[in-house]
Amino acid sequence: MNHFWQWRAVTGMDGKPARELALEGAIASESWFDDEVTPAAFKAELRGGTGPVTVRINSPGGDCVAAAQIYNMLRDYAKAPDGGTVTVYIDALAASAASVIAMAGDFVEMSPVALLMIHNPATIAMGDRAEMKKAMALLDEVKESIINAYEGKTGLPRARLSALMDAETWMNAHYALELGFVDAIRTEEPAAGPAAPAPNAGARPQTNAWGMRAIASAAYNKAVAHVQREEGQADTPPQTVAHSHPLSLVRHTHPLNTTVGIHTHNSLPPPQTPPAEAAATPEERALHAARAQALLAAALIG
Repeated sequence: MNHFWQWRAVTGMDGKPARELALEGAIASESWFDDEVTPAAFKAELRGGTGPVTVRINSPGGDCVAAAQIYNMLRDYAKAPDGGTVTVYIDALAASAASVIAMAGDFVEMSPVALLMIHNPATIAMGDRAEMKKAMALLDEVKESIINAYEGKTGLPRARLSALMDAETWMNAHYALELGFVDAIRTEEPAAGPAAPAPNAGARPQTNAWGMRAIASAAYNKAVAHVQREEGQADTPPQTVAHSHPLSLVRHTHPLNTTVGIHTHNSLPPPQTPPAEAAATPEERALHAARAQALLAAALIG
C-alpha cells in the first residue's frame, strides 16, 4: 500500500526507544471518502506501539477529510491510557490541511526556517444553482470545523481566525509563535568554546612614552640650569643626553640646553656614572642629585 506517512524507530532524549511519524508530501494521494482501508491501516499502525510519539510534518496539505481523521486519531492516542504525549515538529512546511494535523500536538515546535499556512477550503462542484448553493454551504461548514482545531490551539477569536483564512495567511516561525499556532521555535544551542579574545588582546599597550621622556628631559635641563645659576655656572656648555626609541631622530630645545636624541632601540636612557662621592664638591653633588631626580622621573613615566 502506498502510504503518505512513514513510521520510524528512533532514540528518545532519555536514551529509550521512541516512535516518530513522518508526514511528507501531499496528504492522501486519493481521497479517504468511501475508503475504510487507509484510515484503518493508519490507526492500526498508530496503536501498534505505546509511549510518546513525535510527528514530523513537511506537507503542502491535501484532503481535509484525511487530515481531520489523522487529527482525531492523534488526539485520541494522546488521551488513551496506553498512549503517550504527541509532539509535532514542523520541519519545513505545514500548509492547508497539514496545518490542521499540526494542531493535534500536545506540544508544537517549528523550525526557524519553516512556514505554516492557513486558508479557506476549496472544492470542485458541478450542477445547477441549487447544487452550487449546497457546495458553498458545505465549504462554510468545513471552514468552521477547521477553525475549531485552530481555536483549540491558539485561543484566538473565531472571527480573527476566519479573517486569517480568508487572506490565505503565511506565517514564519516567529509569527506562528506570536499567534499561538506553535509553542516554541527549535534552536540549536552552539557548542561551548573558548571565549573570543578582546580586540587587540595581548598587544603591547601603546603609550606616548617618548613624549613623556622628553618632558622629563626638559625637567632635568631646567634643574641643571637652576643649579648652574645658583653656583654661578650659567656659562657651562649645553649637555647632551641620549634617549632611546625605535628608529627616530628628535631634537628638543630649551633656553639653557639643547638635547639631541638618537633612538635605535626600546630601552630607558643610559644612566650617567657620577664621580666618586668623596671627590665631589658640594656644587657637583647638587648637580648630580638634580640629574638623578630627572632620570628617575623619566624611568617612572616611560
